Amino acid sequence: MDDERAEALVMARYVRAADHRDGAAMAALFAEDAVAEIFYSNGGTREKLAELTGAETIGKAVAGLMAPHPPRGWSHHTTHDHIIEVDGDEATLDAQFVVFNTRGHERPADGWPEGTFGAQGTITPIESGYYQPRLRRIDGAWRIFHHTILLDQPMAFPGA
Repeated sequence: MDDERAEALVMARYVRAADHRDGAAMAALFAEDAVAEIFYSNGGTREKLAELTGAETIGKAVAGLMAPHPPRGWSHHTTHDHIIEVDGDEATLDAQFVVFNTRGHERPADGWPEGTFGAQGTITPIESGYYQPRLRRIDGAWRIFHHTILLDQPMAFPGA
């Protein structure tokens, strides 16, 4: 597998770990001493919202700080237009992202009304911005050592 494909695969695993609230899978993508910084773009003047240090801490944040999915609900983190640059054993990836909340309607006890067809529920975009990880080849595998999340909207965090 070439390096660009390997880095794109790290991003694909990242968004799936976020959707599954899988802290262990997320932590496995990061170097042990990695740093993740979250910013609100604020019209071009970055406003720092949070910083996490260490793969384990980042994994715990995904597992414990992201809102749990509601009944019949899910999230889909999608990334687009990846710009990947490789320089030896280091690389950068810049990807636009959109997060969608999905929620299926509960099937009525007596079944769907006559004439009902197709998907029953809602899909709502709730978050967008840029993921900008910097990666390093560590023991033959690409790991994120510094991750910037640049949000298009301000964000409220528990206890803040």
